[in-house]
Amino acid sequence: MFDLIPGAAGLNPQSIPDADIVSLASALLAQGCQCHQRRMLLLAGEAEWCRKITHQVLALPELSRATWVSSDGSTDGEVVDARSVKGLLGQERDAVIFDAHSGFDPDAFGAVSGVIRGGGLLILLCPPLSKWEYAADPASERIAISPYTCKDISGRFIRRLVKVFREADGVCLVEQGRPLPTLNDEPNASPGISSYIEPFEKVFRTADQQAAVEAIKHVVHGHRRRPVVLVSDRGRGKTSALGIASAQLIQDAATRQDHSRGFVRILVTAPRRNSVEALFAHAQQLLPGAERNDNSLQWQDSQIQFIAPDILSDSQESADLVLVDEAAAIPSGILSRLLENYSRIVFSTTVHGYEGTGRGFAIRFRQTLDEKTPGWREVLLKQPVRWADNDPLEKLVFNALLLDADGAQDEAVTGVTNQNVVIECLERDALVEDEQTLSQLFGLLVSAHYQTSPNDLRNMLDGPGVSVYVMRSSKRGQVVATALVSSEGEFSDELADAILSGQRRPRGHLIPQSLMAHLGIRQAAALRCARIMRIAVHPAVQRKGFGRQLIEFIKSETENNGYHLFGTSFGATTDLLKFWKSQGMVPVRVGFRRDHASGEHSVMMLTSIDTEGAGQGAEVVRIARERFCNDLPHWLSDSLHDLDSSVAMELLCDNDYQSNVSDDDLLAVKGFAEGARSYEDCSAELWRFSLFALSRNSCITSHVESTVLIAKVIQKCSWQEAIRLCGVSGRNEVITLLRSAVSNLLNQCEIK
Repeated sequence: MFDLIPGAAGLNPQSIPDADIVSLASALLAQGCQCHQRRMLLLAGEAEWCRKITHQVLALPELSRATWVSSDGSTDGEVVDARSVKGLLGQERDAVIFDAHSGFDPDAFGAVSGVIRGGGLLILLCPPLSKWEYAADPASERIAISPYTCKDISGRFIRRLVKVFREADGVCLVEQGRPLPTLNDEPNASPGISSYIEPFEKVFRTADQQAAVEAIKHVVHGHRRRPVVLVSDRGRGKTSALGIASAQLIQDAATRQDHSRGFVRILVTAPRRNSVEALFAHAQQLLPGAERNDNSLQWQDSQIQFIAPDILSDSQESADLVLVDEAAAIPSGILSRLLENYSRIVFSTTVHGYEGTGRGFAIRFRQTLDEKTPGWREVLLKQPVRWADNDPLEKLVFNALLLDADGAQDEAVTGVTNQNVVIECLERDALVEDEQTLSQLFGLLVSAHYQTSPNDLRNMLDGPGVSVYVMRSSKRGQVVATALVSSEGEFSDELADAILSGQRRPRGHLIPQSLMAHLGIRQAAALRCARIMRIAVHPAVQRKGFGRQLIEFIKSETENNGYHLFGTSFGATTDLLKFWKSQGMVPVRVGFRRDHASGEHSVMMLTSIDTEGAGQGAEVVRIARERFCNDLPHWLSDSLHDLDSSVAMELLCDNDYQSNVSDDDLLAVKGFAEGARSYEDCSAELWRFSLFALSRNSCITSHVESTVLIAKVIQKCSWQEAIRLCGVSGRNEVITLLRSAVSNLLNQCEIK
């Protein structure tokens, strides 16, 4: 429940008959039903009043299927809390009641809005609008880093939200104690959904959906390595199209005389099993008698099976077709492995999503598609399935959560140079009032990071200890680059002891907590650390030094403000490691498990920014770096045995392992390179020498040779795995590649 500021509870409203409010809601419903669009009924007032009115509105016969999103246990009917709303995806409701008295979760609000049918209602319950931004919102605990609580979070995000709600079309605002509003004139609407139903089978809801199904089927019947990418906003029937196409492929296989087997196996993956419910439901409807369990559907000898993305990407499952739904919410590394492993694959992604973004997906994954499968095809679905075009609720949600935020137009930043930009740390009270800058800034973050979510917008505006830096064109003021920086550390002795003993894990403070809890560096507790959480450069001006220029500015500012450490943490790739190394940072820790968001092992990098580099921060970095270098070789043959070989090679660079290599080691290594010694006879010497050579930044020009050297010699993979990684037929070919790689390193180290 919200804790409102004093005086908020004593409204003493002039009595408005409840029946009048219900009649207004009924008229709002009728308006939406007429053009098959959704509307929002906003009830602002005391929690008890809002819920009482809502129960009366839900008695209307048009709202028989309704779900509450609330953590209040006294509510009747179907209730889910904000953390569970994703279980509703793929379903349909006449009304969703979003109870903001129990917290406004931006991600949940964006997600649940998509389950409301055309003609339905989103009913939002909230405190009095003039008081809402001052309330302590339980949902803001997600951004309340220690020692802050939800009561300490600013109300900038809510302030902007209220402004959007007041100005939006399709919103009926009923405030406790105030006269009832008059409904606005009908917004322009396209014809209802029934106009788009194909008459022959009524299988397809829109012509776009029919075209998508045909494209999916062509992936199976056409040339290999020609994937299809379905792209649309939510509610366009992408997931249903996947199910319809699956059913038709199975039916075709059972009836075609020239089909060699007569059955089809289709593998489905998505971030969550519940998100593909519509796929299975449509397939089951079109395949009478199909047997279904939680993760598969069987019809005669054919099967549709769900497998989680990480499991599928690492497996050797056979399939006639792989369907990847909500691809933008799946780590790029997993998507790349799926693309490599399966020659007939379809990706489906949401353009303006509440989690993940099709724009970030398109910018980054498009490069992978162009490189690995240049014959890929994009299919765009524009026509909504559940509601008509120009739906005011969809526009409202996009605007409120900046789901459609874009960076500046390319032509507005093309020609900007490092000499005609201005960098500043923004005042967030001013930022929330500057819609153009806010939209451009958040749009850059969306395009740069797959999984930028509405909650990130709230954290940017309200998060304690978060600073927003922006680089603009000095001529036009357009945003060229941006970065979010978190202030961390300065723990008390008591809290530091609790962290070291494993008794406390305060929210936030990623770098100092990791230095203490994982590396045991007690000195890190009292230090101030600036961590770059996100950084993005406009795609039209990338690789021109703007990111480096922005980082140098931030580093200088934090150094002048008394910080000791400057760092970042990210999903490790060779390009990112090289970039951050060029900024003077060094790796000090690698996560042993793949990060859920990036699909990569996270790496933490640090540099000290003490005055003249000789302070406490420098000592902490020295200790952390020494322990990292000592432990990395062991990790690579144990917990990090699955780390990408190119990443492992980059992490090994700049370490000093020379003292471990003896003259006898070099003789054994030379004997192996010349074919006089077997791998087993000198595997230990090869291990020590490879660490020494790679730490001196020696490189191997052949990718396959570098891969097998890291995987077999450093990470101790099996011969079977080495054969698979090299793409060769047997052990002898792997040995040949190893001898060549070692000979290459010997020559670079000038050892004859």
